[in-house]
Amino acid sequence: MSVAATAVPTPTAAPRRSAALVWAVALSAYVAAVFHRSSLGVTGVDAAHRFDISASTLAIFTVAQLAVYAAMQVPVGVLLDRFGSRRLLIAGGALMVAGQLCFAVATDVGLAVAARVLVGLGDAMTFISVLRIVAFWFPGRRNPMLVQLTCTFGQFGAVLGAVPLVALLHRAGWTPAFLAAAALGATVLTMVVAAVRDSPHREHTAAPTPDLATVRRELAAAWAQPGTRLGLWTHFVTQFSGSVFALLWGYPFLVQGQGMSPTAAASLLTLMTLAGLLAGPLIAHLCARHPFRRSVLVLTVTAATAAIWAVVLAWPGRAPGWLLVALIVVLAANGPGSAIGFDYARTFNPASRLGSATGIVNVGGFAASIALVLAIGVVLDLATPAGRAAPDLTAFRWAFAVQYVLWALGAVQVLRYRNAARRHLADLARDVAPITQPVSAHRPA
Repeated sequence: MSVAATAVPTPTAAPRRSAALVWAVALSAYVAAVFHRSSLGVTGVDAAHRFDISASTLAIFTVAQLAVYAAMQVPVGVLLDRFGSRRLLIAGGALMVAGQLCFAVATDVGLAVAARVLVGLGDAMTFISVLRIVAFWFPGRRNPMLVQLTCTFGQFGAVLGAVPLVALLHRAGWTPAFLAAAALGATVLTMVVAAVRDSPHREHTAAPTPDLATVRRELAAAWAQPGTRLGLWTHFVTQFSGSVFALLWGYPFLVQGQGMSPTAAASLLTLMTLAGLLAGPLIAHLCARHPFRRSVLVLTVTAATAAIWAVVLAWPGRAPGWLLVALIVVLAANGPGSAIGFDYARTFNPASRLGSATGIVNVGGFAASIALVLAIGVVLDLATPAGRAAPDLTAFRWAFAVQYVLWALGAVQVLRYRNAARRHLADLARDVAPITQPVSAHRPA
């Protein structure tokens, strides 16, 4: 048994039906959040026409949304430890509904950006709130699988944000499509109000209001854990490629760069979500069976993603359909791979600062995604031939090549903090108990 296991939250047993219901409704809130988050991805081309903007300006929409999301992770983690999941899910759902309502009626860039900021702010409150539900309603041994299932099933929101939203947009128009998105969010918000509770036991639902010194101390303690930073860089290196592809630049790449029809491109994005349904449980099973080799899995996902992109970007002319499908399947593993970072946060921190640690980890992938979204937009504008209304395939190749800088940085940091986490656990094992087996057996990294 790992010495880090003492940090895993161990809530008392909850009735299975009650736990399943609470998790299912909380999961529906995350599905709605992913839907709201990804709704711009398949409507980016239409948004560029509606607001008459360039690729780099379009990127600002997603950057504003993701920047707020990333910046709010640590504050939201602190709020989560204080107020619990239910209140944050309600507040987040209301903010996302308001954002989609604004986006539905927006005709200028300023209001549109403000709308995406509201969506990002509400989205920031959702995922880690659901993870806290899992931690407090289910035994620790089921946590890795349920976290992966949460990540995986949450991507059904991207399915709703792909083919159905594109079809509604092209049939009914911009405003009705995003009003429907707001209505979906309001329905889920009502379900959360009715069914979600923070914990099966009243004593876990409230905590004394911490003073600023306590907040700083808890954040510092979470950050001081090498496992927390390993989780952050795990999230950083595995998430950004698939996230940016789904959130904004994948659809234009497929339509404008690869010459696919809008329906075919949306279908590929849907396939990415469906492939993730298989990748999530597989990665969770591997993490549970080989907890001491989680970082190997992280680096494998990263290497596979970088390799398939190398083939796609080097392919002469437009890539064949089978290669684009292979790209989509590999990208589908990015989200489940990034969830390993949350497992590090859980196993290296006590329940009292789980929200703070999870928030720190969640910053990683979205910080990388912000950098990549901006970089791709800038490179597309610079590489698009003068006089062309849209980027060509060569421009997209240069733009997506920027990913390799982020992969190199993330891989180096994962290796660095994996070693730091192993040293920390070895030192802890020597301090708290006699070592009766090789130190390598105490390495859950």
